[in-house]
Amino acid sequence: MVILGLTGSIGMGKSTASRMLRRMGVPVHDADAAVHQLLEKEGVAKRAVAIAFPEAVVGGRIDRARLGRRVFGDPPALARLEAILHPHVRQAAERFLRSAARNRTHLVALDIPLLLETRGAARCDLVVVVTAPHFVQAARVLGRPGMTAERLKAVRARQMPEAEKRRQADFVIRTGLTRRFTWDRLRQIVRQVRGRRPDASRPRR
Repeated sequence: MVILGLTGSIGMGKSTASRMLRRMGVPVHDADAAVHQLLEKEGVAKRAVAIAFPEAVVGGRIDRARLGRRVFGDPPALARLEAILHPHVRQAAERFLRSAARNRTHLVALDIPLLLETRGAARCDLVVVVTAPHFVQAARVLGRPGMTAERLKAVRARQMPEAEKRRQADFVIRTGLTRRFTWDRLRQIVRQVRGRRPDASRPRR
């Protein structure tokens, strides 16, 4: 089985690429979706997060917007939150991979925003980085509710510089042109990867 790592900084178009992969028939594990499930009312991490950040609890549920504001600009708080969530996210990814292996799936993808920053590429055979010019990124992100230039700057500071991400990638998808361009580039990558044997992929980092 070939494991494709899909990553990209905020506003670069990674979510669009992830949806396209699914349309192409590639099973995708979404780390962000896993976090959302963990924080739901019955999520396994909900209680621990509620104890660590009681101010983020509204009506018995974790308010993700409040939680985000709580840890924004507070590295120790962010580290505490990640220490709660990351082990569960990794376990969810491993369950996904085991299931795919049992089904003899040839190609799967792990959609992880901080794949390279957290050394998650170690379990991937190939890495796809989705990127775009900074002005395109800013236009996309600043249009989101609650996002400011200050918040975008802080997010960028946590993420690996784009040049380094591209250097570490096996494939780069440049967005900001058209969806058709992104689709065609991604389809080309999928065809190329599907044509190789799992043991012919790059040794893991």
